[in-house]
Amino acid sequence: MARTVPLDDRTLAWVRDRFREYYAATPIEPPTRLTRREFASFPFSTETMMRRHASLRDAAEFRSYLTHEAPRHVYYSSAYYRHPAAPTMAAKEWLGADLVFDLDADHLRGAEALGYADQLRRVKERVLALVDDFLFRDFGVDPAATALVFSGGRGYHVHVRDDRFTGLSSPERRELVDYVLGTGIDPLRGVDTLRADVRSGATVAPADDVVGGETLRPGPRTISLAPVEAPGWRGRTTRAVQSVVARWEAEGAASATADLVASGVPPARARRWASELLEHGAAARIRESGTVSFRPRTPGTVEEFLSALVPRARIDVEGETDAPVTTDIHRLIRLPGSRHGGTGLRVVPLERDAVPTFDPFRDALVADGGTTAVEFTAEVDYPFPGGVRGRPGSSDELPTPVATFLLLRGEAALWPSPA
Repeated sequence: MARTVPLDDRTLAWVRDRFREYYAATPIEPPTRLTRREFASFPFSTETMMRRHASLRDAAEFRSYLTHEAPRHVYYSSAYYRHPAAPTMAAKEWLGADLVFDLDADHLRGAEALGYADQLRRVKERVLALVDDFLFRDFGVDPAATALVFSGGRGYHVHVRDDRFTGLSSPERRELVDYVLGTGIDPLRGVDTLRADVRSGATVAPADDVVGGETLRPGPRTISLAPVEAPGWRGRTTRAVQSVVARWEAEGAASATADLVASGVPPARARRWASELLEHGAAARIRESGTVSFRPRTPGTVEEFLSALVPRARIDVEGETDAPVTTDIHRLIRLPGSRHGGTGLRVVPLERDAVPTFDPFRDALVADGGTTAVEFTAEVDYPFPGGVRGRPGSSDELPTPVATFLLLRGEAALWPSPA
């Protein structure tokens, strides 16, 4: 839910006024099925408890709620209820729920080594893979029934409002998440055919044929991967394998060897496989024709090679999503059009085709032509228009939305500070 940096009284009052001005001036579109939703908010005060169980009767009451509350964070339920204002879930009487996916930078592998801007770039790539590869392609979701939303913080939300999904139970939604994450997928699921390699004529290597401490065996079989356009994980596995092999061709044998060793392959075998791939054409065959074959006397089998390679490939292609958000049929999700109380950025609804060019540092800033003086309390470097850089103790006059961002993140203080 909300991650909130504590603010001193002066800063809290200043930021609260900015949010109040925003909600008073900005017409925000109510969510669909407004009267069936529960609304909740965190206020701009010292309170730490969420105010829940609000029910709104129409668009006018919805706008009055926002201007009166001027919340630091505001949410609405992905669920539809017969009585959304009731104080318990049982009394609310659940009628169904949107299918919601949450992709946050926290969920990305290696995100801890990235700065905020790089995290946002990476998570944008993942949300496009989620909607294009899984929702639209595999699940057959109509793009018109799908809403993408920049969360205002570190990621994106995807709302699916399709009657085929609204009645799904939590365990049924868990199955969808498991599919997206590749949970339980057989590493060799992308194999189309497995056949004997009759051209080599070899079936068993001499028992004393040992290189680097390993007994060498002929490569008796060839594996054909599924077509790249095959639906589901079959085609996805092929595309992933070909992508990793192409990267190895670009980066060289050391990269291939390191990845294979990281997958548990003994170093001597990893080096031989890397040589087979990059020096003897196996990589080109995988990339160009989708066939995996090794020369006779290469250690191990092609099945063993794929079993080691596919998990490395899947790191690049498997979906990434916050499972509890999707499986929770009573989930509260951030309101599109609102401001995020941890950054001051807008929670921006997006068409799918607008996502590639969407820049949160430009497109999620509120419209405010004023400036505000701040003193930096941390080293900052953000790609806002014109760039924002500062060192602790230095000060600058910044556009008010940018100053709000830094204040809410605890990276700046209002300047001049009170004596």
